[in-house]
Amino acid sequence: MTVESRAPGTAATQPSATQRRIVTFLLDHLVWFILAIVLISFSLAIEHFFQIGIFVNILRQATFVGILAVGLSLVLISGHMDLSIESVMAFAAMITASLVASGGKTFGVDIYPWLTLPIALAAGAAIGYGNGFLVAKLQISAFIVTLAAFIGVRGIGLVMTGGRSVYGLPPDLRWVANTSLGGIPLMVLILVMVYLAFHFILKRTTFGRHIYLIGGSVTATFRAGINVNHMLIWVFVLSGALAGLAGWLLAIRSNGATPNLGFGMLFEAFAAVVIGGVSLKGGAGRLSGVFAGVLLLSSIDTAINVMGLPPQYMQVIRGLLVLVAVLLDSLKIAIYRRYL
Repeated sequence: MTVESRAPGTAATQPSATQRRIVTFLLDHLVWFILAIVLISFSLAIEHFFQIGIFVNILRQATFVGILAVGLSLVLISGHMDLSIESVMAFAAMITASLVASGGKTFGVDIYPWLTLPIALAAGAAIGYGNGFLVAKLQISAFIVTLAAFIGVRGIGLVMTGGRSVYGLPPDLRWVANTSLGGIPLMVLILVMVYLAFHFILKRTTFGRHIYLIGGSVTATFRAGINVNHMLIWVFVLSGALAGLAGWLLAIRSNGATPNLGFGMLFEAFAAVVIGGVSLKGGAGRLSGVFAGVLLLSSIDTAINVMGLPPQYMQVIRGLLVLVAVLLDSLKIAIYRRYL
């Protein structure tokens, strides 16, 4: 054998264009194959699992984590992390419930119920702006900034409500949770619209392309004349606003807010995003994969409920899924470097 035939990187050892396309397709859509296998397995193993009502419930349960996952995806694609989304969601839910539950007695105001939506969005966006400003302008680690927000924001909400649970939203808002169009819950349609809107933004707009560029290389993006700091602030603002939307919907679904509302959803969103193909290194990921990751987690939760297993099983499985998500991310990066 000649030296040339043994040398790495030659045409003889490189995968063909067809092989690269197949590997890329499998990696990009791996979570959809996993989801299909899981659903088929549950349908065969659990009696009465394969029915429309179950699948509608899977979609309904995916709403809140799904919306959080969109915002988290934007931040991760830009090369950063947002740990605050769960607390921002809870904070928005507390504001919503406190303003209108039981006549708005918590804050002592009389407000039109639908005004709680822009208020929740604005509250989330404001917290996101604070996170983005500290990360982009002051160059503080996003992990530290958003961890502080994760701890502090929920605490602010508890101080505002005195640590009490607030219940009794007006029918005008409860309508959102109880309405279906064509057999599909309105909340599920909202989730789908959020994914379609941000899929379009990421894939078809200059703003979306710049997010990928920043995650790929901040230096190259800056040299291309793009205002990196401005873009990063907007990414965190959108993440916060989406968490505010999730909190508004969660308050409506729960008919109020409790101190522990949404506890643990951050880790579910993180697992769904990474399983869905968004790289922890930044610069890569698709919302279609994230959507499949959210459905996968919701399917597992639903199956556990249908089987009547203790709730602690969910915690064990979620912990394992976070670990699997990180391992999958590392594996995909290694495969890309080796074959593509």
